[in-house]
Amino acid sequence: MAVLQRMADVAAVPWGGYPQAERCRLSVGREEALAGAAEDPAQLASVAAVQCRGNFMFDPASHRDFLGACLGSGIERSKVGDIIVTGEQGCQILCAPSLVEHLEAELTQVRTVPVQTLAIDLSELQVRAPRIEEISSVEASLRLDAVASAGFRVSRSKMMDLIKAGDVRVNWRSGCKPSSEVKAGDVISVAGKGRLEVRGASMSKKGKYSVQMARFL
Repeated sequence: MAVLQRMADVAAVPWGGYPQAERCRLSVGREEALAGAAEDPAQLASVAAVQCRGNFMFDPASHRDFLGACLGSGIERSKVGDIIVTGEQGCQILCAPSLVEHLEAELTQVRTVPVQTLAIDLSELQVRAPRIEEISSVEASLRLDAVASAGFRVSRSKMMDLIKAGDVRVNWRSGCKPSSEVKAGDVISVAGKGRLEVRGASMSKKGKYSVQMARFL
């Protein structure tokens, strides 16, 4: 988006099926062609949804299980969007529209559970309201490892290991370094732990930083 915004007469609309979607498809075109889509991305029809329904009471399945079943049917990861787990009933899968028929025919089992997969309208998505935890911390610097360890409540050494392993992204970009500095507005995501937004950072009279963060649970 940052790159495209520097291009004249070019617009881009990200859409993942619902406003808080993490995995999105990007529609790019002339500004006049995408004017309406900027207000209502659903009209682009760039994302579809299917319901994967089964009885998971005795064999619970996780996000990883549902994703593995999708990829096991022979499709590419880049074609699958968010997966909304709906407890013992199964899940809802966002995907490229071209995959709906494939998933309906091929996604018939997850773990040991037989499932039925059917197309649904985006209005039927069972998206829970995001829970946000406000966090304040005082840090000697705005280093990524320091701020992230405070926000995710893990030790600094553990966070350094996660960063070096490539499990940490800043503004959805990989290749971060523990020593890189963050700023207000940055979003830090850690695999398996969610997202953290840096909402503000101010220096105290003692030369330390008061950092305000919001963790999305």
